[in-house]
Amino acid sequence: MTTDGDFDWARFLGRWQEEWVPDEHGTRRDRLGGPPATEEAVAAAERRLGTRLPPSYRGFLAAADGWWVDATASVYRLGGVEDIDWFGDPYGLTEIYEESLDERSDDRERLLAGMWRRALRLETESDMSHALLDPGDTDADGEWALYVYQGWSGDLPDRYPSFRAYMEARYRAFHADRAGSVTGFENDTTRAQDANVERAREEALRGHPETAAELLTEARAFGRPGAAALLRQLTTRPAVNLRFAFAGLVTDPRYTGELLPVTAAAHVEDNRYRASLGTLALGCETDDRMRAAADDLVDRIARGVHRYEPGGAFGRAVAEAREAARWGDADGAWRTIRAAVPSWSPPGPDLVAPVGLTADSVLGRVVTPERWRELLSTPRAGRGGPAPEPAPALDPPGLRWLVDDARDRIRTGYRCLWVEGVEPAALPGLIGEPGCAGLSPHPVDPRERVFGEAATGARGREPWEDRAVLSVGRTASGWAFGFEEAPSYTPGDRFFLSPAAAASAGGRSVVLWVQPARTHSERAVHLSVAERGRELYAFTLRGTETERGGDVPGPLDPDRLFEGAAGEDGERRLLAALESEFALSLPRFALTDGVLHRFTTRSWTRAPREGEGYAVFGWSRLG
Repeated sequence: MTTDGDFDWARFLGRWQEEWVPDEHGTRRDRLGGPPATEEAVAAAERRLGTRLPPSYRGFLAAADGWWVDATASVYRLGGVEDIDWFGDPYGLTEIYEESLDERSDDRERLLAGMWRRALRLETESDMSHALLDPGDTDADGEWALYVYQGWSGDLPDRYPSFRAYMEARYRAFHADRAGSVTGFENDTTRAQDANVERAREEALRGHPETAAELLTEARAFGRPGAAALLRQLTTRPAVNLRFAFAGLVTDPRYTGELLPVTAAAHVEDNRYRASLGTLALGCETDDRMRAAADDLVDRIARGVHRYEPGGAFGRAVAEAREAARWGDADGAWRTIRAAVPSWSPPGPDLVAPVGLTADSVLGRVVTPERWRELLSTPRAGRGGPAPEPAPALDPPGLRWLVDDARDRIRTGYRCLWVEGVEPAALPGLIGEPGCAGLSPHPVDPRERVFGEAATGARGREPWEDRAVLSVGRTASGWAFGFEEAPSYTPGDRFFLSPAAAASAGGRSVVLWVQPARTHSERAVHLSVAERGRELYAFTLRGTETERGGDVPGPLDPDRLFEGAAGEDGERRLLAALESEFALSLPRFALTDGVLHRFTTRSWTRAPREGEGYAVFGWSRLG
C-alpha cells in the first residue's frame, strides 16, 4: 500500500471528475471540487485551528479546496479550508456515549466516547450527518481517523482509518450506485474492474480462491456485475445467510439447478424456528412455474428429502457419495466427491463451484467449511495444478470418542447395537416393533427426538414397554449398527430384555448400554453378546454390583475392566476392548452432525410375569 506522500490526489480526483455522471435523482454539476488551496491558505487554517492537519487531508486540499461527494451519500459536500471548524459536540453526544462505558469497555469504545468534543467537522451540506476527523485517533503515519455520523440513524458512526480511505470508499460507492442504474456508465475504471472479474473467475477455477476473492472484493465494491455472486461462492458455505446474493441468476436455466436449492436452503435455515417458513423471496421477477419450483424446494429441504443431482461423472460421484453418507460414512463420501471435483464444469460463467452440493439434504452436512475450502482449492473444469492438502477426517477410529468427545452423553447416556453379516436395512426385520414398515424413508438428524414415539403408553403400547428409536448405519468393518442417545433408564432391572439374541439370527451381535448416575440411581453399564439366536454372555454393572450371565471372556471381564477405574475410565477400557475383540466402531460425525435412517425397535423390556408388580409414575398440570 502506498503512503499518502506517494498518492496522486490530482490524478485520483481528476479521474473521478471525468467519470462523474449524476444518479437518477442527482443534479449535474460541471465541477465536483474547487480549485486547489494554496499552501498559505492551508497554513492559515491550521493557525486558526491550532493544529496541523493530517497528511491525506492536506494532500487533498492541495488538489481541490472542497468536494461534492454525491447526492447518494449522507454527506453531500466537504468544505474547503475556510469552512472546516471544530465540531464542539453540539448535541451532547459525549455524555450519552460515556454513560455506556463500564469496566468491560475496550479502548476503541473509550476513544469513540471522547471523539465528539475534539473532532474536526468537514461537511458543509448533508442529510443530518457529519464527517468528523478525530485528532485523538491516529496511526503511525499521523493520519486521523474519519467518522461519518448519521444523526437520524441511531447507529454508531462509520469509521475510516484516514481521510484518504474515506474518499476512496466514496469513489467506489459512486461507481456502485451507478453500475446498474445509469445507462452507458462505462469508463476505464469499469473496464478494469470487469477484467478483474474475468481474471478472478479463471483464478477460482484453477483452485486459487484467495486470489480470486481479493479481486472480487474490490470489484464488488465498485458494483461490477457478477462479482457479488462469485465472491459468495468463494468466501463461505453458500447455504448460509445468502439473502439476495444470487438474485437475477436463479431464474437463468443454466444456474437454476445449482442456485435455487441453495437459496431455498438459506431461507429454511433462516426461518427454522418460526411458526411458518413463509414465502421464499428470490429478489427478482419470477413466473408461476419458477414460484412453484421454489415452493417445492423449500418444502423438500424442510423435510430433508432434497437430492442434488448434477450430470456427468461428477453427478455419478455425488450419487455414490450420498449412498455412503446415508449409512454413516461421511469421510468415505467426501473422498468420493473430492476425487471427482476436477471433473466438474460450470454451466455458465457466473458459477465457479458446485454450490448445489451444499443444499443436498444428506451431503450438505458432509460439506463442512474446511471441506468447502478444500473443494475451492482444487482445480476444476479441466484446469491443471496440484491438489490441496486434504481436510482432516471427521470420524476418529473405534469407540473411545464416546467418552473422549462426550458432549451431552455425559449426562444422557446411550445404547447401541451391532450386528455382523447383515445390511442396516435388515435390522427392522430382526428387532423392529410389531408392524414395523422398515427404516424411515429418508435419513434424519439422530438428535431430532420424536417426543412420544417411544413413550410409555404411546400408540397402544403397554406401560412397561421401552421401544428404542435407533439411528442406523454401517461401521468401517461392515457391521450394521443402531444407536440411540438419551434412552430411558432400564439396564439391569428385572424386566430388561437385551435384543442381542433376536438380532443375531444370522451371526454375531453386540449390545452396549451406558447410563450415567442420576439423583436416585447409580451408574449402570450393560454388555451382551449373542450368536445365531443365542445369548453367549452378558454382564450388567450397577454401581459396585455386577450381574453376570454366561462365560464372559477375559478381555471383557468387568472386574478387570472396571477395577480401580471410576466412571469414564472403566467405560473407556470397555470401549477399547470392544474395538479390539470385534473391530467395532461408530461414526461420530453421522451421529452428532449428520443424518441417518432410523426405525423403532420392539421393547427392550419384557412383560411382567405372574406375581411381578410394577409402577408407572406420571404428572399432570392442574388448571
